Amino acid sequence: MTDDWCGWREAAETALYGDEGFYRRPEGPAGHFRTSVHASALFAAAVARLLAGTARQLDTDEVSLVDVGAGRGELLTGVLAAAPAGLKVRAYAVEIAGRPPGLDPRIEWCAEPPQGVTGLLFANEWLDNVPTDIAEADADGVARHVLVRRADGTERLGDPVSGADAEWLRRWWPLTQPGDRAEIGRPRDEAWARAVTSLAGGLAVAVDYGHVREARPPYGTLTGFRAGREVRPVPDGSCDLTSHVALDACAEAGSVVAGVPAEVRDQRAALRELGVSGERPPLSLASADPAGYVRALSASGEAAELTARGGLGDFGWLSQQVRASFAPSGV
Repeated sequence: MTDDWCGWREAAETALYGDEGFYRRPEGPAGHFRTSVHASALFAAAVARLLAGTARQLDTDEVSLVDVGAGRGELLTGVLAAAPAGLKVRAYAVEIAGRPPGLDPRIEWCAEPPQGVTGLLFANEWLDNVPTDIAEADADGVARHVLVRRADGTERLGDPVSGADAEWLRRWWPLTQPGDRAEIGRPRDEAWARAVTSLAGGLAVAVDYGHVREARPPYGTLTGFRAGREVRPVPDGSCDLTSHVALDACAEAGSVVAGVPAEVRDQRAALRELGVSGERPPLSLASADPAGYVRALSASGEAAELTARGGLGDFGWLSQQVRASFAPSGV
């Protein structure tokens, strides 16, 4: 590790995905933070229902499931276990780390999304780990790149933002006051558009904490996580580096290449449509079926965590339909 200065996108790319990067560690993401996948099997069951619904829309009993940012295959394992009988699923785990031992042999491990498949592409907490550069308005209100020292996370301002990144800021995250900061989300827009174009038909879904133009956080959201705790973001490979996603910008990028408007809603609403509710079971069940009541009560608690305000329920679900006759227009 050197003390050289560079932009946050370059630094994070190496720190997360380099040869000794954070996401190549054997413990995987589950060793450091808790996602909806790890919180409850109800999440995988809901995705299985979404997959089955996608298959019905496509009028097929053979469908692909592509998990982008698959961790160690936890979601795919859960979905395969919950998939309805008679539905033939070809599962793809897209992840830079090596295939974990003992994984279900039905899961194909790959570094990039397969091209031309039909079905459901699901990206849970992936876009927030697509590295971005960071801009900050200087004393004169000029948006400048924020440079970072890899070894300790010290920052300083660099050159003014120009070109496509400056256009993105003007459109999606204008900086109006000295000290305002923004994560320049253009790489995420492009990554999402590429993911959408990998489908020949079906549905692409990205799930992440996010924000929209009318409510951007004035100082950005870059942070780090290590061993279940939020830490100062230092791009030395010792911690996760994440920031919330400009979901409205990603939504437009996917809509443009797919030719179909995208939908953005919160996880609370999305999971309720898929049958996940935090409602407690009726007390009458306690006397009629005590064991069933205990199981239902446990499930309601897990569902409540997945849909909680101020927690996992606030995640945004970006859903992009892809028509089977869709011809990609490029990124």
